[in-house]
Amino acid sequence: MTKNKLYRVLGIGVFVLLLILIRFFEDQLFYDPYLQFFENDYLYIDNPRREVFKLTFFTSLRFVLNSVISVFIIYLCFLDKQIVKFSCFVYAVGYVLLIIPFLYFVIKPDKADYYLFFNIRRFFIQPIMLLVLLPAFYYQKIKS
Repeated sequence: MTKNKLYRVLGIGVFVLLLILIRFFEDQLFYDPYLQFFENDYLYIDNPRREVFKLTFFTSLRFVLNSVISVFIIYLCFLDKQIVKFSCFVYAVGYVLLIIPFLYFVIKPDKADYYLFFNIRRFFIQPIMLLVLLPAFYYQKIKS
């Protein structure tokens, strides 16, 4: 393994560790009353009390942190600035498209919509798009 490749692998490891640390310390780092809510039997309990602005801010902050770390991982995997630009575009469009229903569900919670809200929220607080983009870029790279 060359020295440059070793640094890339170590860098990827550091950034993956950062994603893990964000997840591990989510209770201490972010305001999110839905963490406990969705761990319980949420279909049978009332929606938690929440501060909409604070929740939106911390959810957005977590999305940005996960996105920035994910873009660094993508860059270290492919060393291609076009892929990085496209990834940033995907994250930005994803944020805009997901924040609207997220805010709707936070402002007007309805038990019938909890499952949909749970899944939209997952895209914000977990690096799911990284798990989609990495194999897609790899497939595109081997095809060309």
